[in-house]
Amino acid sequence: MAAPLASWASRLAEAELSHTLPRRWAHTKGVAGRAAELRGILGTDAELLVAAAALHDVGYAPRIVVTGFHPLDGARFLRDEHGADRRLLRLVANHSFALLEAEERGFREALEEEFPLLGEPLLVDALVYCDMTTTPDGERTTASERVAEIVGRYEEDGPVGRFIRRAAPEVSAAVERVEAALVAQPR
Repeated sequence: MAAPLASWASRLAEAELSHTLPRRWAHTKGVAGRAAELRGILGTDAELLVAAAALHDVGYAPRIVVTGFHPLDGARFLRDEHGADRRLLRLVANHSFALLEAEERGFREALEEEFPLLGEPLLVDALVYCDMTTTPDGERTTASERVAEIVGRYEEDGPVGRFIRRAAPEVSAAVERVEAALVAQPR
């Protein structure tokens, strides 16, 4: 990839989402914008976070859907069609506690085997923060409002409904850790 990683990721996400899923594209742009705001706490990993934020929902694109589980479909697409960076793949595959949803959908083993969770807590938390403080329309929100919005959008007993209720305490904790890092950063 000749272009910087974040620029490439944004162009790819736009190509896959903007026409077929404009609301998902609005969310994606908002998440990537939030990621850019975290440059001060991520240093050299800031570009990777912005790229992961731009691509975190690419697996929703109709031409990419294989399993119907967007984190896995997106990461496989990025690996198989684009030879994407391994850390980027692991962030996309595991964004926002996807492992819990994978368990609900019967994909936990595949996700863990193909894309193990990245052992970089601040980077993982930062992607959760960006995704879970951005509405479906790309606006800012709180983590609790975002979780409530997701709960309201999906069937309570469906895999997403069960997953998000299980993940809610972890989402809140991740957002709090990032907010604490933002407050603590040198000015």
